[in-house]
Amino acid sequence: MDQQTAPKMGILGGSFNPIHIGHLILAQEAMERLGLGEVVFIPSATPPHKDKSALADADDRLKMVELAIRGDGRFRASDVEIHRGGISYTVDTIHCLRREHPDRELVFIIGSDTLTDLRHWRRIDELLSMCRFAVFARPGADWKSLRPEDLGLNSPWAERLLRDCVEGRLIDVSSSDIRRRVSERLSIRYLVPEPVEKYIRERRLYV
Repeated sequence: MDQQTAPKMGILGGSFNPIHIGHLILAQEAMERLGLGEVVFIPSATPPHKDKSALADADDRLKMVELAIRGDGRFRASDVEIHRGGISYTVDTIHCLRREHPDRELVFIIGSDTLTDLRHWRRIDELLSMCRFAVFARPGADWKSLRPEDLGLNSPWAERLLRDCVEGRLIDVSSSDIRRRVSERLSIRYLVPEPVEKYIRERRLYV
């Protein structure tokens, strides 16, 4: 099977601290809009650009992803970054996935709020050359007003990223707000899948 006929693999990375319905809806949108064969959720071990003070244990975050996608054959969880340990750089993960799946086209899924941060990612030119980036609109991120020079990337990457932006469903749910609600003893029902809500409560995460 060559790369033209092998099913495309969507990759959704992040801290998933915790995973919520916005992540799941984004994955479903990507499946339908991009013709993906599957979406792989990859929780980071240690995210390089986020505050780690409120970060749940990596095993807990992986377990919540597994609970959230259980029963949906379109999605699977990967512990590639957690198993590798250390700071989770996407370029290292893509290298690993390309070795494991040389016949697959890799599609890395991001929200449009990430566009102006990509310039700070490790070996970003190399990363952009190894896989396709699929950019979906996020609430509060006015990507339509961005110009290629605003991204601070070498040509032709900025032009391609802005050209390939997709208008997805705007679901204004964030992990930080969920953590805040848990700490304030407010309900997170409907913001996360029920098994994830139960896991957070039983493990006393984010309190």
